[in-house]
Amino acid sequence: MDYDESKENRRLLYIALKKFYGAKRAAELLHENKKNLFGFHELAWSIGKRSIAFFCKYFLQDTFTPKPGNVARELAPMHYELWEEAEKIFITDDFDKFAAAEPRGSAKTTIMDFAVSTWLHAYEISPYTLVCGKVEQDATDFIATTRQAFEENQYIIKAFGKLIDTRNRTVNKLELELANNTKIQAISSTSSIRGKKYGNNRPFCIIADDYQGKSDIITQESRDKKYRTWMDDAKFAGDEAVIRDGVKIKMATKFIVLGTILHRDCFMSRILKNKEYKYIIRKAVLVDDVDNLYTTGLWARFKEIYFSDIYEDSVAVAKEFYFQHEEDMQYPISWPDKWNCVDLAIAYYVDEISFKQELQNDASKIGVKNFKTTVNRPFIEIESHKFIKTMLCMDPAGTDNKNKKKEDFYGFLVGSLADNGFKYARKAEILKIEFDGYMKHTLKLLTDYKDITHICIEKNTYSGADVIKLKELIALDEVLKLRTFIFINEMQNKNKDEKISTIVSDVNNGRIIFNEEDVAFQDQIIDFAGQNFSEHDDAPDITAEFANRINDIKVVSVVKVLDRRSLGL
Repeated sequence: MDYDESKENRRLLYIALKKFYGAKRAAELLHENKKNLFGFHELAWSIGKRSIAFFCKYFLQDTFTPKPGNVARELAPMHYELWEEAEKIFITDDFDKFAAAEPRGSAKTTIMDFAVSTWLHAYEISPYTLVCGKVEQDATDFIATTRQAFEENQYIIKAFGKLIDTRNRTVNKLELELANNTKIQAISSTSSIRGKKYGNNRPFCIIADDYQGKSDIITQESRDKKYRTWMDDAKFAGDEAVIRDGVKIKMATKFIVLGTILHRDCFMSRILKNKEYKYIIRKAVLVDDVDNLYTTGLWARFKEIYFSDIYEDSVAVAKEFYFQHEEDMQYPISWPDKWNCVDLAIAYYVDEISFKQELQNDASKIGVKNFKTTVNRPFIEIESHKFIKTMLCMDPAGTDNKNKKKEDFYGFLVGSLADNGFKYARKAEILKIEFDGYMKHTLKLLTDYKDITHICIEKNTYSGADVIKLKELIALDEVLKLRTFIFINEMQNKNKDEKISTIVSDVNNGRIIFNEEDVAFQDQIIDFAGQNFSEHDDAPDITAEFANRINDIKVVSVVKVLDRRSLGL
């Protein structure tokens, strides 16, 4: 059947009218106003003021209503719930502070940021709205999208008139001043919300959208600072309600906080525990234990195939397995038109920590052991592979600045990338030795593994002095001096937890394979629960260094020139 936009718009309006007036009166209103249903300040305009859901589905239909010519998705109950909460905030004035921890990609920004702001200013409900994005680019993008809605959306222009008057308004990438004398301003999370005004108006609505980033959760100090800054600024950023003779004549400033839970004690986690805020916590996968879901039954078999090294295209084989058992492998998800079971499973396998943070709003296991297992093979089996690149990574024992003592482990890892795409920790050790033993053991590894071409040494401990000494010793060795080594000697300034998190899935899923002899090294990886919760981090740190470096190093092949006479020419 061909799509009839006029008929569909009337249907949307009828459903909204029916909610307020019942079926009979809704039909009568459609008939009585049939010539002016969607015009300037006509029936649709009136209903949109009373229903944010209708405003979004009709006036912002190219965003929210699937039809020919757009890419809108079928909405899920989660989206209607957000509209209901928005109406409780701004229409019935049930509460002033709201937080939504929603999965990444769930359209929380589109609904509670873009759509709500557009509604507030189309109806002049908010004289001044302040939106705080994580970075300035997020703020710029938000203003650009909102400006486009007012300038180009014909449904809005027809019912509200032209609300962008560029002749009398200065175009600003972080501000949008409308012809009805209201203003939307966007700022980054590093800017203070305190003291902002538009004319004599403080912000009527303040929205914090993904207000925190990964850098805000690394340390307890950074977590405390993010939350305290918001709470201190919020006290002075808005206005209290105005009540005269027992009647509220002006609502208090409304606060909306949107985001995902990144840590058990992060800004979002604390907001959700703050009793001033009404809140919603939602997850993409609607099961109690995703670990159990993805590591048992058919999904365990899928994972085994997906990460197997015996198939030429293990991803294709795994997906074929899924399609063969698709009906039995289904599980409930919160937005079926956006996510599907197999893609969500792969996202979990590829980066379990990020999956739980961004899609499940579950940071309960941050600070607990992330490495569930290590896959190992006998030395002979590992050495039977064809290796494309090989490097030696070393982490000299550093100094514990807090306790002013020398750490007691040196880390060594001989690692290779094989032609099957897997990475092999052919020899991985953590040793209690002194500097001379460090030099001697390094020379032994270089001698034992003749395909090592790159030597990567963390610079933080010896500032390059160990590299100089090692080069001198190599030059004195009759065999090693004939080989060419490329040294990588850099200061390590990245946060270790973030660095180590990049290999969690690869280790758990056997994309990095260890020598079964190196038990102590693997035990230290299994025991790691975050830098602030673990006694040692040498093994996981040096494994991450190897796994991240090996892809980028380049091995130059040596071309041998033969003497023509040896060929009998």
